[in-house]
Amino acid sequence: MRLLVLLASFASLLVSLCLAAPRVSLVSNTQLDGSGVFFISYDGVVNVNSFQLSGVLTYSGWQYAAWYTSSRSAILARRQLPSGAWSTLQLPHTLSTSDSHNVIALGVSPADGKIHVAMDCHSSPVFYTSSEAGLATSGASWTASRFGAITTTLGGLNVGSTVTYPQFVVTPDNRLQFVYRSGVSGNGATQLAEYNGGSWSNVGSWASASGTYTSTNGVKSSARNLYIHGFTYRSNRLHVTGTWREQVGGVSCSSGGLTNHDTTYFYSDDKGRTWKNSAGTSIGTSGSSPMNVNTAGIIVDPLNADHGLMNQESQAVDSAGLIHAIISYVPGRFTQCITSYQNDRIANGFAFHLYRSSSGAFTKVEIPFPIKSVGRSQIVIDNSDNIYIVLPYVRVVTASKSSGWTDWTMAYDGTATGLNAFGEVTVDRARISSGVLSILYQVKSSGTTPSAVHVIDFNLNT
Repeated sequence: MRLLVLLASFASLLVSLCLAAPRVSLVSNTQLDGSGVFFISYDGVVNVNSFQLSGVLTYSGWQYAAWYTSSRSAILARRQLPSGAWSTLQLPHTLSTSDSHNVIALGVSPADGKIHVAMDCHSSPVFYTSSEAGLATSGASWTASRFGAITTTLGGLNVGSTVTYPQFVVTPDNRLQFVYRSGVSGNGATQLAEYNGGSWSNVGSWASASGTYTSTNGVKSSARNLYIHGFTYRSNRLHVTGTWREQVGGVSCSSGGLTNHDTTYFYSDDKGRTWKNSAGTSIGTSGSSPMNVNTAGIIVDPLNADHGLMNQESQAVDSAGLIHAIISYVPGRFTQCITSYQNDRIANGFAFHLYRSSSGAFTKVEIPFPIKSVGRSQIVIDNSDNIYIVLPYVRVVTASKSSGWTDWTMAYDGTATGLNAFGEVTVDRARISSGVLSILYQVKSSGTTPSAVHVIDFNLNT
């Protein structure tokens, strides 16, 4: 009898372990720069922003990071994984204005091993450079002379004078794409360019400012822009979630709110040329008939503009090819009218896990840890489809696939361990498949006093 009891207890322990939320274990925390440039604008800092996407990036056994140092010079760093020493170089460019949107984005073109850098733009010309061929794979000396001249074009491609939110994305067939917004907040278009065969070409706009939106209070808006949570490939499918921001402030119940509304989803099976909604209906063609606010079947989580819905959070795709996004806002149980999105999000904001099932339906679950921040969160998915959310201040919350992503657990709390991180973070999405979560963050400061820039590494589910 005692043996049976012991066996039952052991079996129960195994079940509980199998169903437990995934863990993370701290590997290292490396200071990249003791005096990164620091100022706050648009509630963020220029060295770490959610829309940066690739401020820290792994490729072919090397990890890269980018930031502006206290002199405002653009710095690129590299280390050989898993634990090599970081080397840095300084590009001949200084941050032009104290605007937190003017981030640095990195990319690698697999066909020729070039490292691409886009930076320092917010509804302004982009500053761009690329390295000599093979630098991303050769391990050649890490010096600025290996990069070309900095231009306001993408190689030979003119992408205009109002570029914002530059992102580099690699396609399944190893092309490099450049995603960005043209125009301005509330009146802009999402654009796509592509690097193939050694040169850049334009694919075109795939979501425009056109159409008419009527808010719940009856106010109409005739211009907007789509803010995306990501531009993510899995197998041969490209997935995009996002939210609209209206130009007319009256669509919100208060001038202190945000005009963001609704979460959208659509996908492309031809590298962003044509688009379909969740039901598989064709809805747009890049360059000739882009999606707009009135496109049918793209809203997967309706929400009006009265809840401080944040733009440009994050997304990931699981092994079944299903989209998962993080969105955040102030739930209606607190208020039906945000009057100060900064104050209300800090006091009552929560993140939500929004995901698509194999049936095509979308499910939304509130993550039971307040964000305590104006800023955004990051989502990544490991090889077993477990989920890790990095909330502001480097707080890592997890949920297991085996629980149906319901066993939310605080696996690491950077506020309790004394990291003193400012808020939003950037993650190395390319490194997740190797079982490591690398997070770029900056230490809190005040005014314009420089502060340290760090990369902190965690092993996933260990």
